Amino acid sequence: MLMLIATLGFCVLFGAFLFITRVSKSGKKQFLAAKHNEKALKLYPRAEVSMHNKRSDCWIIIKDKVYDVTSYVEEHPGGDAILAHAGDDSTEGFYGPQHATRVFDMIDDFYIGDLKH
Repeated sequence: MLMLIATLGFCVLFGAFLFITRVSKSGKKQFLAAKHNEKALKLYPRAEVSMHNKRSDCWIIIKDKVYDVTSYVEEHPGGDAILAHAGDDSTEGFYGPQHATRVFDMIDDFYIGDLKH
């Protein structure tokens, strides 16, 4: 009888743990999605993006989304290659074979809005 109660207690605790973990992860995803959508309300015309074209002020466009990568320019493993399309569309270079898949996760940290058409 004691073994049955202990097993039942363990199952309840384990189930609660799984539920809390799942709720926590979905809450984080919802928070990140809301944060991304909040930034998406800002629209930048191409002319404005093109003014941010130097090492000390570097914006890029990737698939009609605008990213301020100024703080990353010095850390870029490809050196000044990131500046080749500063203030312009970098989609082709971004999706090139030289980038590991981790850049697709990193880029969201630099997102500031969408390109205005």
